[in-house]
Amino acid sequence: MAETAIENTLEVEFDETVEEFTSEESYTSESLAGRFGEAIPGAGLGRRKEAIARVRIVPGTGKWKINGRTLENYFPNKVHQQTVNEPFKLLELDGRYDVVARISGGGVSGQAYALRLGVARALNEADVDNNRAALKKAGFLMRDARAVERKKAGLKKARKAPQYSKR
Repeated sequence: MAETAIENTLEVEFDETVEEFTSEESYTSESLAGRFGEAIPGAGLGRRKEAIARVRIVPGTGKWKINGRTLENYFPNKVHQQTVNEPFKLLELDGRYDVVARISGGGVSGQAYALRLGVARALNEADVDNNRAALKKAGFLMRDARAVERKKAGLKKARKAPQYSKR
């Protein structure tokens, strides 16, 4: 009889504890906005090699529109998709912003890195106090200045000289 009384009190305590930690609300974009503060729109420009990406982020559900196409359609390579999403993953803001971007020039990788820089700058503009330190530490706000070196007169390529003949 004493054992059943102890079991009953343990069950009641367990039920009360479970009720404390469970909530009726599910995690939606509204509850996320409550936890992280209100999502603010932003804009940014990113460049890499010859590629230029003009980016706008607006509070939403995580949709991407790049030159009128979806992210998966524009960048079929998963590596490029991950590259572009890195700023959102770093700040744990997946699915909180819709991204609208116009990209021109360059190749696929240059466009992906230009878009990443544009997204990072837009997130920085949206909330400088909370986002800047993490984005800067990860190197997402740094412009990669490397570009193709120009061909020089008298040389075959940028640095390749014609074969030297002593006589």
